[in-house]
Amino acid sequence: MKSFRKQLFAYIKETYKASPEYLWRRVPGYAVFRHGDNQKWFALVMNVPGSKLGLETDEIVDIVNVKVADPFLADVLTQQEGFFRGYHISKGNWISILLNGTVEFDEIGKWLEESYMATASARTKQALRPAKEWIIPANPKYYDVIAAFSKENEIDWKQGKGIKKGDTVFLYVAAPVSAILYKCRVTKTDIPFLFDNGEVRMTSCMKIKLLKRYKPDQFTFDILGEQYGIHAVRGPRGIPDSLSEALK
Repeated sequence: MKSFRKQLFAYIKETYKASPEYLWRRVPGYAVFRHGDNQKWFALVMNVPGSKLGLETDEIVDIVNVKVADPFLADVLTQQEGFFRGYHISKGNWISILLNGTVEFDEIGKWLEESYMATASARTKQALRPAKEWIIPANPKYYDVIAAFSKENEIDWKQGKGIKKGDTVFLYVAAPVSAILYKCRVTKTDIPFLFDNGEVRMTSCMKIKLLKRYKPDQFTFDILGEQYGIHAVRGPRGIPDSLSEALK
């Protein structure tokens, strides 16, 4: 009978850098795949009699158990052909998917990715999340960013919590400017940098590259508050879609 087992193993190896672990002597066909950092399982491949899944056959079939984050989604999926409640691992929204071609391989890959993210550590989720846009404050009292960008198009900046390489940051320059002046791309993060002058403390910095300049009257403190609901920029923060569009 057709089985995606070998194809799935190769896909997991290439995509997630994980190898199968065979943990039980009495069921040598069961293979676990887990995260390298938190050691949590994100997939369990099994070979079981079809009757154990409610199929009208005792022929051995390959399945993969994956975890979905939303219990409602698990309920919806298990109403579809080829999907079942997790075999011997039903707690925590685990489901079983047939590997015999009933479910397309691309569809299996989609739910494998869902499981990988649902079981990932906070650090892994942060590393894999899509690029994000932030507003970050720049206080002329502590650093003259206007002068810095007049000389260079890439500068070091205090590392913002949650910010990663590839993110976009908009620099809000505080009084007397009180406006967003720069759009930048984060090109490097987690650069060791110890600094403490009693008012500003840094343990790491990031590099940001200038992409665009704005006129001082375009995105002022008053405009940000009145039109976009942003009334303070005290630290890194996300931005509403309406402001994101305007900043483009």
